Amino acid sequence: MPLALCAGLAVGPTACAADPDEGTNGVGKLSAPEIEGKARSAADTAKAVRLSGTLVSKGGTFKLNMRLRQDGASGSVTTKNSTFELLRVGDALYLKADAGFWTHDSQGGATPSKADAEAADKLDDMYVKVPQGDPSYKQLRGFTDMGPLLGGLIGLHGEKVKGDRDQIGGVRTIKVKGGADGEGGTLDVALVGSPYPLQFARGGGGGVVVLSEWNKDFLLTAPSKEETLDYGKQLPRT
Repeated sequence: MPLALCAGLAVGPTACAADPDEGTNGVGKLSAPEIEGKARSAADTAKAVRLSGTLVSKGGTFKLNMRLRQDGASGSVTTKNSTFELLRVGDALYLKADAGFWTHDSQGGATPSKADAEAADKLDDMYVKVPQGDPSYKQLRGFTDMGPLLGGLIGLHGEKVKGDRDQIGGVRTIKVKGGADGEGGTLDVALVGSPYPLQFARGGGGGVVVLSEWNKDFLLTAPSKEETLDYGKQLPRT
């Protein structure tokens, strides 16, 4: 009967078209600024997330694969020359890398001395506690701080404009752009469940990050003493 009624009332090709927001959380009906606000609120109240993708900045290109919690993080960062792991439990930050990481930059590509090579071998695949007074502590911690990292990554610049519907990881999304062409970034917001941000493409080719496993908790523990080296007040220059 409903189908017959629909056919009888049809006066055009879209008279009985499916509602694009049927079965969604309803944020697709909101304005672009409202959708962005919902996504930010959802991210701000989340307890955990996985962040993976590429960031391009003046300092180079970074590939991230980090699991983040409000009180710490674990994962890996890949640069042009190397890959290293980061683990933060509270304020304690640990770095783990192979011997090549510890010798590459300090030697400028030259063959390391015997002493440097021996020191690097001791650091190879060990967790090295990063001293909070070390210049690299703040920079490395930046990859592990969930709130500031997300806040800096998913911010749109310019006038907010609603974009197309899409799917990220099999989840229906609505795009919100910074500017008509997305020059201020493009954010994909989930249309199913909580309106979490699921992908952010930075403007100007600044990289794309995918956000998944929202609120999925994970174990976060400090490495054992056998796995850890304390390098003192400052790391070797890297």
